[in-house]
Amino acid sequence: MAISEGGLLTDEIRCKVWPKLLSVNTDDLPPLPAGKELREDNKDYQQVLLDVRRSLRRFPPGMPDDQREGLQEELIDIILHVLKRNPQLHYYQGYHDIVVTFLLVVGDRLATALVEKLSTHHLRDFMDPTMDNTKHILNYLMPIIDQVNPEVHDFMQSAEVGTIFALSWLITWFGHVLSDFRHVVRLYDFFLACHPLMPIYFAAVIVLYREQEVLDCECDMASVHHLLSQIPQDLPYETLISRAGDLFVQFPPSELAREAAQQQAERTAASTFKDFELASVQQRPDTVLRQRFRERLRGEERTKSILTKPRTNRFVKLAVMGLTVALGAAALAVVKSALEWAPKFELQIFP
Repeated sequence: MAISEGGLLTDEIRCKVWPKLLSVNTDDLPPLPAGKELREDNKDYQQVLLDVRRSLRRFPPGMPDDQREGLQEELIDIILHVLKRNPQLHYYQGYHDIVVTFLLVVGDRLATALVEKLSTHHLRDFMDPTMDNTKHILNYLMPIIDQVNPEVHDFMQSAEVGTIFALSWLITWFGHVLSDFRHVVRLYDFFLACHPLMPIYFAAVIVLYREQEVLDCECDMASVHHLLSQIPQDLPYETLISRAGDLFVQFPPSELAREAAQQQAERTAASTFKDFELASVQQRPDTVLRQRFRERLRGEERTKSILTKPRTNRFVKLAVMGLTVALGAAALAVVKSALEWAPKFELQIFP
């Protein structure tokens, strides 16, 4: 359901499903320490404080000041708690944009557990001492674009625009650049249910969706960077989510690894999902993506007629289609290919 049209629909459902997507046991959540205990002598406290104070637009418009300020204090404590329990993690600016999304959806105690798991898995590369692995993930952007539209790829290469325009998209899971909270949580449904590199596929489909705008630009770095860094707020999200899933199936990370590693041959934390391996043995989210892709190839009209049914019938229709057969606790883990990708990648680079 998280990767099908509309996502999980409500925050009430997300409170139940997001913990399963991250294999977090909600029956045994640890108590949160007092804020003072976390903030004393914490090297990250001042930077976290500054970032959280600047995060006013991430809270619902019209929220009373005292309520928002209370949530900001909780946001600071969640971040510091995760960092204190995991000294190998390094705070980065933009991390708070992800944490605040979880806080607003599930509350502070559950958000702390979910963010800690997320930080040691999906976000692990962003929390290294250097940006090497983050840059490596960004290196997947251009090979994906090249597979779909070589003209756009060559134009961007000629403009020497690079991939830095997509950095804030990637490290905040688009939370920093999208103004509508509904769109942010819809993307989180999708990303949590899929391979940890799915955000870079989604970044690629945004660029591809704007291909004509890109090609109409002056072919120089400043013009193209300015265009791409200003992300539209009226994107057709469901279409792009579906397209990103299709591209992942057609061009999986293992097939793009050699090209992506031309500038950087570092192994990333997508290979560290060992504790998710057991959960992903029987059923995998990429199985659902492949099934959806095959169904789309069988006939766009049939797919369209199913997806445009009223939402009240959606659960029944998807069950009839058999999509739910591929879901369940196992499918809510990270795809097993995340475990296989980096080792294969190293073998390709270093035969």
